[in-house]
Amino acid sequence: MFHNIFRKPGKEKVKSAIKPKIIADIHEKDSMILAELSENKDIELIIQPLKIGDYLIGDIIIERKTISDLISSMISKRIIEQLKQMKQYPQQLLILEGDLEDIDFNPNAIRGFILSVVTNYQIPIIFTKNSEETTKYLIILAKQQLKPRTEISLHSRIPKTLKEQKQYILEAFPNIGPVTAKKLLKEFKTISNTINAQEEDLEKILRKKAKDFKKILND
Repeated sequence: MFHNIFRKPGKEKVKSAIKPKIIADIHEKDSMILAELSENKDIELIIQPLKIGDYLIGDIIIERKTISDLISSMISKRIIEQLKQMKQYPQQLLILEGDLEDIDFNPNAIRGFILSVVTNYQIPIIFTKNSEETTKYLIILAKQQLKPRTEISLHSRIPKTLKEQKQYILEAFPNIGPVTAKKLLKEFKTISNTINAQEEDLEKILRKKAKDFKKILND
């Protein structure tokens, strides 16, 4: 067996293994999310006090609320102050975890608030079923921070034109990205027409996702 005598000891090529970081607020320590994140070997979890938000990934501050937490904070108006404070970061994200049907509260009041968050505070929202799905979103978001930055969504900046604002609102819905949002607006012209469109008409663009889109609007 021949050895490379010119290679310096200890200089073997080692594949870089930079792990994406997720900073979690210490108050989340009892949540199932932290338990699931700590078991994931692909990310680096840092637990420390955060003055704003529950998670910090790159320059994105994330506030996570279960539906019951959201209702409590809406009644106390604490959520309004939290949304304002989140604006100190370049990017913000609100994660709503749970099902509206499980809560004895006017669902239209929550829908009105959700629209206010998107239009008035321009903070995107992700809806998740449970802590497991929330964890998956956080991990994917953390991994995306290691990739070269490209503008793939209007949610990376404040939309200025009316056309951009319409697209921004549609992108807030689950499974609707920039390309799909543009197709919907091209087909239905307005937000109102898109929301009121029949499921079979939406299927031309959303395909199997049309049913889920209508479910969010009608439930």
